Amino acid sequence: MSNQPDGLQFSSNTSSKPSSSKSGQRIVSAALQQIQPEYADAVINEKNWRKSYPIHFKRLVECGLSSPEAALRIAQDGLQQAYEEFSFQRDQHTHALNEVMNLKSTDLNTYTLQGNSTAEPQWFVPYQGKNLEGQALLDQIQLWLDRGIIEASHAQALQACVQHPEWFDLSDRTMVLFGAASEAGPLPWLAKWKANIVALDLNHERVWTKILNTVLQGNATLYAPSVESIDSSASIREAAERLGVNLLTDTPEIAHWLTQFDQVLDLAAIAYLDGEKHVRVSMAMDAIMQHVSQQKSNTSLMYMCTPTDVYAVPQEVIQGGLDKFKSRSKLENILSKSISTVSRDYFFKQNEERLFQCHDKQYGICDCLVVEQGPNYALAKRIQQWRATLARSQGQRVSINIAPSTTTYSVTKNPLLKAAFNGANLFDVEAFEPATTNAIMAALWIHDLRNPQSVANPDIALNHPLDLIMHGANHGGLWRVAYLARTALPFAALYGFAEEKLPLKKLWSKFQK
Repeated sequence: MSNQPDGLQFSSNTSSKPSSSKSGQRIVSAALQQIQPEYADAVINEKNWRKSYPIHFKRLVECGLSSPEAALRIAQDGLQQAYEEFSFQRDQHTHALNEVMNLKSTDLNTYTLQGNSTAEPQWFVPYQGKNLEGQALLDQIQLWLDRGIIEASHAQALQACVQHPEWFDLSDRTMVLFGAASEAGPLPWLAKWKANIVALDLNHERVWTKILNTVLQGNATLYAPSVESIDSSASIREAAERLGVNLLTDTPEIAHWLTQFDQVLDLAAIAYLDGEKHVRVSMAMDAIMQHVSQQKSNTSLMYMCTPTDVYAVPQEVIQGGLDKFKSRSKLENILSKSISTVSRDYFFKQNEERLFQCHDKQYGICDCLVVEQGPNYALAKRIQQWRATLARSQGQRVSINIAPSTTTYSVTKNPLLKAAFNGANLFDVEAFEPATTNAIMAALWIHDLRNPQSVANPDIALNHPLDLIMHGANHGGLWRVAYLARTALPFAALYGFAEEKLPLKKLWSKFQK
């Protein structure tokens, strides 16, 4: 018997209250144990996990770069421990997470809605008040590339999308959106591309009103779950009141419902929740996606990564940041060094230049973790990266792309992050508006599904499993900042706070000359 609330929860190995920090430490430690036991011990013995977690997440990447086998072992052991750290509560009984699909579940009903539009699929990118397409879009892609906002592989994918407009007719695809109403998600575009959309989101009238109206305005077909049957003659308002499921509490029901679809499914893990709930919802999505993949072997997976994480990167990215550091003006060099010294490297610390060899290719590490986002956010995203690399190594098509920093509500409600993004242009970093990110990342997903040469295709050989994640990155310039990102962003935040009252852009431009 258990007194915990129903649904997917952190397990407690003692009589004390479950701790997301302790669980996170055990997961990261287990991931490192077989590769570097001393690093694993350091994780367990860490006294200030909330502040020092970036050290240990960086070591995950370092150890993963030691060999392809090491990267996959880390992913496998980390996921195995993660499943041991969570349980599923129902009717005051506790169940192991890896047994949750065996629970007796109630069948969900399916509500179907057809969009009213007959327009043909079209793709463009909203950017700074314009809808870019054709040559104008190609020119902007080149500008982003020249500025170091995106990587060449990202530019090539977008260029391929411009050259293949036929890819965007998705009438042959059934695309499952976990967290369908996500602000940075692809729903608005799939609704215009004749997709068969399976939408999963909470039972909130406001959420479903947004989803239903988006689909109605487009040419797609929506399939949505509900606990109670909804008559086909029901109004949008009536449907919105009844639709929806909870990934955390309806986990087995959702998994069983999805396996009933005859079509090939493309599963997109885009749901987000704050704090420790983000880890739990990532595990819920993983459990469902694993079950569906086991039942339907041709299922594909999709994830979106944050740029504010620590990644293995190609050697040329490290060189790009080094070149920026060396090309600073004399005045900037003197002042940044002085500020760095006085602040004890809190500001303007140089990026690490160390390189790692794997076969005939060299890699570096780009550490863009922002401490304020917290270890739970980092762990939730790491779990998704582990699943992506492991699933692809086992022959599954996996689309995982790094999305740019985006001014979504979930980001800008944090005053520090909002100010940092406002001032990020000081360091040639660009934060994208949600509409721009939506268009770009939706197109990348389609590219990964349609282009047989995409690294999402498991038949394409990779030099290292982590190539899957670093390929196609739109980091907004964070990878190529002259300084360790989190030591430059606090200064950017100060600039962002003050920019509204002082002519700082003019002063900074003089400072750089």
